[in-house]
Amino acid sequence: QAQLVESGGGLVQPGGSLRLSCAASKNTLDYYAIGWFRQPPGKEREGLSCISSSDGSTYYVESMKDRLTISRDRSKSTVYLEMNSLKPEDTGVYYCAASPLKCREGEVKEGLFNYWGKGTLVTASS
Repeated sequence: QAQLVESGGGLVQPGGSLRLSCAASKNTLDYYAIGWFRQPPGKEREGLSCISSSDGSTYYVESMKDRLTISRDRSKSTVYLEMNSLKPEDTGVYYCAASPLKCREGEVKEGLFNYWGKGTLVTASS
């Protein structure tokens, strides 16, 4: 069973950047794809990006691909999500999740991910 812990959230000024971390339990990155999601206040959770377990291939939803970079450090069993040019609408709780399935080009579907962290809050505000 994979365990995931997000960190790195906080208050960021619009236009700023942020790097979120997802610390995964041992060997998780060897067997599970890791996805990042967010849930804005009062809205449904949405998928943002995914990194595959096999070769570290990266995938982004079209609307966010210009502002996101997903990466991983296998030695630290950690996946990162860098966000640039933050906007107030980027405010929300950000989650990472693990899936035994492969990432899919252009889509990050919540139903394909089995294990979830508790989330970290990002607030983009001046």
